[in-house]
Amino acid sequence: MAYERERAAAVDAVVKASRLCRAVQDRLVAGSTLQKGDKSPVTVADFGAQAVVGHLLSREFPDIPMVGEEDAHALRDPDNLLLRTKVMDLTRSVLPDMTDDEVIKAIDYGIYGGGPKGTHWCLDPIDGTKGFLRLEQYAVALALIEDGEVVMGVLGCPNLPHDASKPDGDKGCIFVAVKGEGAWWRTLEHDGHERLHVSDIADPSRARLTESVESGHTAQDESARVAELLRLGGAPVRMDSQAKYAAVARGDADIYLRLPTRKDYVEKIWDHAAGYRVITEAGGKVTDINGRALDFSLGRGLANNSGVVATNAALHDHVLAAVRAVLR
Repeated sequence: MAYERERAAAVDAVVKASRLCRAVQDRLVAGSTLQKGDKSPVTVADFGAQAVVGHLLSREFPDIPMVGEEDAHALRDPDNLLLRTKVMDLTRSVLPDMTDDEVIKAIDYGIYGGGPKGTHWCLDPIDGTKGFLRLEQYAVALALIEDGEVVMGVLGCPNLPHDASKPDGDKGCIFVAVKGEGAWWRTLEHDGHERLHVSDIADPSRARLTESVESGHTAQDESARVAELLRLGGAPVRMDSQAKYAAVARGDADIYLRLPTRKDYVEKIWDHAAGYRVITEAGGKVTDINGRALDFSLGRGLANNSGVVATNAALHDHVLAAVRAVLR
């Protein structure tokens, strides 16, 4: 079984980080968020999750670097002493023996720039930070990239229902995929894997669409025109984060659209790497809006791509045709 040791370590790290995020959601307090340069919210759990994952992976694989969304610059600012204290306390609630310096070092483990050669991890400690703050969907998204190709993806979705038809039922899912070996899911609490597979729907009129909650992340008006062309039934299911990839991978939805909101926007690799591998191994297909494969070899951004179209594969050509008709 390929990447067995890496997979075990990645799943353990994502499970621990997901439990940390779940624990902190109900006790967010004033002062626990910052504003990054792009104005998206960052919670204390964002830093804590990256510290946990970074520490566990760097200890197990000291020669494999990591591309992470966060760095510890803000925690070194004396004006952020309260935030720093919360991050340290939160991280030690999961890994009690970590010192302050080890927490900082673990977060900065994610400063690697990526690229086409060698092996590296790719982490979004909380993908969907606004969903996190709304107590809705978010994901801990971890991928392993080898010579520019995503070979493994692990998604932790602490708020995703075990059964989409029972939204008020038990929640917390972990999705795991390895190149050429398929995809599985398990609950956050129990290690019992079940195989994942996309839906077999080939008729667009029966398909279900999922897209981002935030209009700044996808062109929702154009998505609506695509849905109209395809004669999709019902309103789109909107949720934050790579939980949308998971929804398509297990057949809760059939189409995920992330249409560019401006021509010069470059997607970040951590927003798609893990979900890409999960959907692909579940039998689905992921490209950009031009039908090109996503190129994870260019560092921290998908500079060769524009937007994302993810489907159950059977619908992919139909969806691409509709997207092209709307965007041209």
